[in-house]
Amino acid sequence: MTIRSYKGMTPTFNQSVYVDESAVLVGNITLGDNSSVWPLVAARGDVNYIRIGERTNIQDGSVLHLTRASKSNPDGYPLIIGDDVTVGHKVMLHGCRLGNRILVGMGAIVMDNAIVEDDVIIGGGSLVPPNKRLESGFLYVGSPVKQARPLTEQELSFLKISATNYVELKDEYLAED
Repeated sequence: MTIRSYKGMTPTFNQSVYVDESAVLVGNITLGDNSSVWPLVAARGDVNYIRIGERTNIQDGSVLHLTRASKSNPDGYPLIIGDDVTVGHKVMLHGCRLGNRILVGMGAIVMDNAIVEDDVIIGGGSLVPPNKRLESGFLYVGSPVKQARPLTEQELSFLKISATNYVELKDEYLAED
């Protein structure tokens, strides 16, 4: 894995976290317990910060970045990802905020200052535009996303199962090392 400091800030995480050797993490990034970062992920905490919660998995080829502070936006937009979140393959997250128990489908893009509340599924290939708020308990699909329908009880349960599956998988990878 490539872990690089930027302006004195280095990514931080403990031994319960798996970061694949092909992933690149730069700067002000914190990973919560039992999280995982898979092959070819690029995460840059250079002009703001990235916080990733516990039991969250960032899958292959995803890109994580943020928005720098400016006169018109004094705090910029950090990237904040909650607990038990599954970020599918090739997802782009940029200066947004994701709550807990979320599934971001493969190839989705979530833009600056978008807020995704807890218990949400974002369909693969969807685009969440800047400043959009996704309400808890719904499936969102499309480009730009639209609220499709309420999540079923089975889908709500799956959000936690998906995160748990990746905790088990990262434990297998850590045991191999």
